[in-house]
Amino acid sequence: MTLDPLPLAQALIRCRSVTPADDGALAVLEAALAPLGFACHRLRFGAVENLFAIRGQGAPHLMFAGHTDVVPAGDAGWSVDPFGGEVRDGRLMGRGATDMKGGVAAWVAAVATVLDRRPGLPGMLSLLITGDEEGPAVDGTVKVLGWLAAQDLVPDCCVVGEPTSKVALGDTIKVGRRGSLNAAITVHGTQGHSAYPQRADNPVHRLVRALAALTAEPLDQGTAFFEPSTLQVTSVDVGNPATNVIPPSATARLNIRFNDRHTEASLTALLRDVLAREAPRHTLEVSCSGESFLTRPGPFVAALERAVQAECGLAPKLDTGGGTSDARFIARHCPVAELGAVGATMHQVDESTPVAELRALARLYARVIEEVQG
Repeated sequence: MTLDPLPLAQALIRCRSVTPADDGALAVLEAALAPLGFACHRLRFGAVENLFAIRGQGAPHLMFAGHTDVVPAGDAGWSVDPFGGEVRDGRLMGRGATDMKGGVAAWVAAVATVLDRRPGLPGMLSLLITGDEEGPAVDGTVKVLGWLAAQDLVPDCCVVGEPTSKVALGDTIKVGRRGSLNAAITVHGTQGHSAYPQRADNPVHRLVRALAALTAEPLDQGTAFFEPSTLQVTSVDVGNPATNVIPPSATARLNIRFNDRHTEASLTALLRDVLAREAPRHTLEVSCSGESFLTRPGPFVAALERAVQAECGLAPKLDTGGGTSDARFIARHCPVAELGAVGATMHQVDESTPVAELRALARLYARVIEEVQG
């Protein structure tokens, strides 16, 4: 059966699925997937509804990962109902049109196209759809992947439908992402009168020296696939209303976006080393939202490149830039890459995608399935 991605994308947009709400989005998908032979499993963790759908048997097992949750529409500025799914001047308008209800709909349409052309398609196709990608990402993809491991259903490879294209559809495939580490540093000193500094220990001076040491030199010069890692101080707080008092403590926060030359453990060790030298009396809190990952060129990436070249007529750039995505969790289990629509309007007022591009994305995804499944 053939399937136009536009009505499905409109139906999904009309679900007000702001994280972690579902508002019927997964039921819309189930209704589209069941006639294609998918067995659908609703997986609820905490307040988050997730969907895993699978058809076929044997290898290879290609999974599509995406999300139906969206960021809030905002209070004003939209020229249309952000949850209306309206088409205006050839563009599908609404929250999630780009990120990424349009991409989810395009993949389902692609599956329908492929099965119509090749009813005996080998291997397994599956979809992991979460309602927690735009939120804490605690009860979504991570938990479903654990369930898949317990069921012996871990895929051989995975396409994530994030809107990775920059100018033209297919111009960018993300084969990795930088890691992200947040740190809170509190330097402890001894409070005193600023006229008698010898009787105090100024934590601000120590904190400034530590931050200067951390930012004096680049963390690295980049790698073959990654740009240089960056360390940005995002806040320095003392909370001292007096001009003549040396405060008892001073706090700074920083964020490190790091490539595959570093890990959470190595960066934490670096911070502790500098603080031990410049500010021995300190506390350090570190949280890492994801390690860096890289899917190196090989059969899977080559299949994606062939699909883009065949359908879009261009050679895609293999990229690792941007923020984090759920691909960071999937990379622990199998090769993963991100390929999707042009993301120029994602998270913006009047988020939209051209209807022609939505249909072109469905054709590209159909080619991807055929290239990977053989």
